[in-house]
Amino acid sequence: MRATLALEDGTVFYGNGFGAQTEVIGKVVINTAVVGYQEMMTDPANAGKILVLTYPLIGNYGINPQFNQSGKCWIKGLIIKEASRIHSSWQAKKSFTDFIKEESLPAAESFDTRTLTVHLRNTAEQLGIFSCSGAAQDELLAKLKEFKNIQAKSTLAKLSVDKPVLLESNKTDKIKIAVLDLGVNKGMLKQLEALKAAIELLPFDTAAEDILSRKPAGLIISNGPEEDAGLDKVSANIAGVVGKIPILAVSTGAQVLARALGAEIKSLKLGHRGVNYPVVHPGILKADITAQNHSLIIDEYSLAGIKHVKITGYNLNDKTVEEFESKQLKFLAIQYLPSSPGLGEINPVFEKFYKLVKGA
Repeated sequence: MRATLALEDGTVFYGNGFGAQTEVIGKVVINTAVVGYQEMMTDPANAGKILVLTYPLIGNYGINPQFNQSGKCWIKGLIIKEASRIHSSWQAKKSFTDFIKEESLPAAESFDTRTLTVHLRNTAEQLGIFSCSGAAQDELLAKLKEFKNIQAKSTLAKLSVDKPVLLESNKTDKIKIAVLDLGVNKGMLKQLEALKAAIELLPFDTAAEDILSRKPAGLIISNGPEEDAGLDKVSANIAGVVGKIPILAVSTGAQVLARALGAEIKSLKLGHRGVNYPVVHPGILKADITAQNHSLIIDEYSLAGIKHVKITGYNLNDKTVEEFESKQLKFLAIQYLPSSPGLGEINPVFEKFYKLVKGA
């Protein structure tokens, strides 16, 4: 069946659909990673996105449910160059195309993803309508125009736990760390469990006094969808926690913390979405290669003007803020994703935060 992607600037691309025969509207974003398609599709941070993968062949190592970052696929649609007809991996439990069908995900191949990527790089990330239903171009553009007038709704309630949850594996440990769940993924939770602390997930809208009343030794503000309509409320809650207990803010969590401090948030023309972004630290002649998944950035000048806050990391490519901290206010914040360095290992960011918690 023919698949159509119509962007809000009127540009239209075509391909062949192999997923659900439906229409979806969402922000069209690209990701440059060579591997990780399963993790991207199931990451709650990508909720509502139409995902374009730049690597030309997708699905060659199949799907294994243990690598899902949540219980379901959260993206609205998937656009690729070619879906692999076979998969080869000793860990694979099913094929990529079977997974697409099981999740009822609109997906299409044979798109000119290179031209689409260049177009978004030259214009900007934008809304798009993705259809595998055979609808006409004019009809799709009219629906997209109408959609832009509808007020956005928050999805955080669907992504977050609905009540406090203490992870089973660490209930007997003495130090308790709370995680404000904005859509935390399983990869992050797996690393946190290795800290040998009691990890308690809290609903996204937990008030400051309720967070403090649970007496955690520290708070982690998780990653999640960065443009969600409910994040302003989250920032207002976090403002009442800053300076009272140690905080680690990750990805979207860093933006939430920055808003709570009074900093401004800006949009990138083209987001940082991939696994090879270099982050440099002032005064250190070494860069970290990081995974990133964000289109919004924290305004450097508004952040630098906040008392006791120090910017400690920049994206080497465009000099945008990727890390900031405050010893006085007891927090660390990173825009990049704290991926595990290897099998069973913990990202140094979590170790640094744990030391801050124990020191406090």
